Formats: sequence, structure tokens, C-alpha cells
Amino acid sequence: MLKKHSILIGIIISISLLVIATLYYPGGSQFDKNAIGYDWKNNFISNLFGEKAVNGADNPSRFWAVGGMIFLAASFATFFVGFSKRIPAKGAANVIKYFGAIGMIFTFLIATPLHDTMITIASTMFLLSLFYITVFVFKTRLHVFKFLCTVFLLDFYGTLFLFGSGYFWEFLPIMQKILFANTIILILGLEYFTKKEDFQHIK
Repeated sequence: MLKKHSILIGIIISISLLVIATLYYPGGSQFDKNAIGYDWKNNFISNLFGEKAVNGADNPSRFWAVGGMIFLAASFATFFVGFSKRIPAKGAANVIKYFGAIGMIFTFLIATPLHDTMITIASTMFLLSLFYITVFVFKTRLHVFKFLCTVFLLDFYGTLFLFGSGYFWEFLPIMQKILFANTIILILGLEYFTKKEDFQHIK
């Protein structure tokens, strides 16, 4: 029972720890350094990881946020390893398995001072794994997941564009949280509502 739902349990723990972290965040955002507490509209998730909050105060939320990232990275890595077994093409399965799982190490390192570099590496590996999954999903009759994968990829590219270009920066904190939610919905959906038989006809 525990093993069967380990990904779901890990994600629930992760979200819980991140929410707790927001309650301990002293304040300050890129848009208002004097703001009090965590502003879901203007603060980035990464604000929770710093030793200092944006307003310069010691950041007690860091302990909870790092714990949340550990559980999130472990849950996603477990998903990629397990889902790769449903893919009949060995090469594609290995890409999903290894790039997805190893990418989660870099995802966890986003919570360190190497944040910007780790975002680039983790995003590339994560996107590659999900792109391979999307290709195989589009060869099945899983029409709902074709839609979910498309929405995820558009959201992912859009968020990366905002992050890299600097345009419409004020929308980035919201886009980041929407992407976070879309990713969790897609991964849990693929985990619970697809099976190996859905992909076995694909050569």
C-alpha cells in the first residue's frame, strides 16, 4: 500500500512542507522589499530557499522549503523510473528513466546558491523526459493525456521564456505556481491512469 502510493504521499508531504515554509517566510519580494510575509502573487518559490529573505531578515522558512524539495525530487524521480517500464522502446525508456531521475538531483540543487544554473540543467533534463513521454502518449488513445501533455509543454515553454527574457516579469511568480500545479497533475495522472498495456502496441 505504502509503496503503491509512494509518489502521491511524497508529493503531499512536499506540498505541505512548502506551504509551512510560506508561513515562516519573513517578507520581501522582488516587487516590494518591505512586504510582510509570503505573497503568493509576487514571491517566487525560490525566495523560500535563501538564508536571508528578500527584506534582509534571517529566513526560517528555508528548513521547511528544502525538506519540501527533497520529497518532491524523490517523488518525481520515482515516477520517471517507474513510468519508463511502461515504454516498449528501450532507448526512449532509458532517456525517460535516467534523464528524469538524474534531473531530479539538479532540481533539488535549485534550493542552493547554484539556483540559476541548476534551473537551466534541471529544466532541460526534465523537459526532455516529459517530451519523450508526450511523444509516446500521442501514439496512444489516451486523449485526455494528449491534452494535458500539450498544456504542460506550452506552460513550461512559456514560463521559461518569461524567466529567460525578462519580459512580463511581474507574471512569472504566478506562472511558476501554475506550472508547478500542472506538473503535479500530469505526473499523478500518468502514474494512476495509464498502464503498460497502453503503450505496448508502439514500435
